[in-house]
Amino acid sequence: MVHVLLDDMPWVIQFLTYGLYLVSVAFGYFQEYFERFTHYLTKSKLENEIDYENGYAPLCNLNNLFFVKWSYRRVEDLFNRPVSGLPGAHIDVMMRQGDPMYNIPLKPDGTLKRCLNLGSYNYLGFAENDTKITDDVIATVQKYGTSGCSPRIQTGTTDLHRNLERTVADFVGKEEAIIFSMGYATNSTTIPSLVSKGDLIISDTLNHASIVVGCRSSGASIKVFKHNDPVHLEKVVRDAICEGQPRTHLPWGKILIVVEGIYSMEGEILKLREIIEVKKKYNCYLYVDEAHSIGAIGKTGRGISEYAGVNIDDIDIMMGTFTKSFASVGGYICSHKHIINHLRRTAFSSVDEFSMAPGCGQQVLSVIESLTGRDGTGDGARRLKQLADNVRFFRQGLTKRGFVVIGDDDSPVIPVMVIVPAKMSAFSRLCLERNVAVVIASYPATDLLLSRVRICVSAGHTRKDLEEALDVFTEVGDMCLLRYNKDSQYIITRD
Repeated sequence: MVHVLLDDMPWVIQFLTYGLYLVSVAFGYFQEYFERFTHYLTKSKLENEIDYENGYAPLCNLNNLFFVKWSYRRVEDLFNRPVSGLPGAHIDVMMRQGDPMYNIPLKPDGTLKRCLNLGSYNYLGFAENDTKITDDVIATVQKYGTSGCSPRIQTGTTDLHRNLERTVADFVGKEEAIIFSMGYATNSTTIPSLVSKGDLIISDTLNHASIVVGCRSSGASIKVFKHNDPVHLEKVVRDAICEGQPRTHLPWGKILIVVEGIYSMEGEILKLREIIEVKKKYNCYLYVDEAHSIGAIGKTGRGISEYAGVNIDDIDIMMGTFTKSFASVGGYICSHKHIINHLRRTAFSSVDEFSMAPGCGQQVLSVIESLTGRDGTGDGARRLKQLADNVRFFRQGLTKRGFVVIGDDDSPVIPVMVIVPAKMSAFSRLCLERNVAVVIASYPATDLLLSRVRICVSAGHTRKDLEEALDVFTEVGDMCLLRYNKDSQYIITRD
């Protein structure tokens, strides 16, 4: 596992990074006040100026308006890039014209650029439309329609939904499962049904926003532990048990540890075996989010439990989504039958949210049939092997070329560190010019010093695709001075 050590990062890089952010903010304030002064002289109204004459308080936060106007607009072309067609190994990016800094919004100009897709979560390549799975989905839509038009607890449950739940539970290795039509809501609306006031949640520092929202909505007390650090987790658990609840010091009703199988910004795989040891030692419950690990790791694609070689019964709640490896939508919770029955009656998404579209459910069913070999083709096993081979080849290729690549060797999420914010925008634009589409991530999604390019490798990529991408990365990396480890390794460490 490779990660960045902030404390040991060279002061030159820290100075450049913080300095560029400060310069950007300073220029933003200068432009803001200059614009206000010119509008004052001309007696015209500012863009987004709030009219107080009607007696209403402002809905918008003026600080947020400042950030969007003078920071986000400078790099708006890096985000929300519209695409046309399916998110396969290659993708058609709709080119845009405009200059948001001068109030000229970005608009598609009618041209498409065919790009190598290194940004989609299409890990196993099932988002393609040239397989029998597409025919199965079309047949399902013709039979069930496009939507159930009702929540599960009312008339939104079909025989297809129940079949999918049994299939998912069998695939994961749990007694029962419940499915939801949105992955984000799977976390945010089920955690409040599992814990409440008087309980304690111990969450990884870098857990996904959906987990954060679910934890905060539950009413339970929340503590965090250092990212993927079982030693610190044990300390937090032990201290929490000794201290008890705030003010009263009564024992906690229950303690729930919440972690992820693969951390999508870090590319790190959970230290599950060590986490389970802590969980069992202190009689805590364990909730594992497998959004990025299910279908992507493990010999048969069964996720982090198979990859780590642990007993599935040691994990109390198995959560996952269908939006990555399964090329569909929605999510699931797998656990004991009495827990799933409780969630059917109390989870907001089960009671109020519309059921998963039948066609999307069939997509998941067909993918699981492929992964388990029940379709008789062996295509699922081939894709799993292809993904693993592609991940190792691309990660090793980037490392050999001097890029700072963090995360675990087997993770399909491959973050390449950019560090300096100006290089982030330059790298993305130069790659797009060379027909490679990448996703960049920076503050507030990451630490201020840890801007990165997040690459997602797919089984749909050929060896030629990845070799071409490595050549483009090498060329652009030299132009942006991103090959930090070309001569010496001074930014990273390996556990």
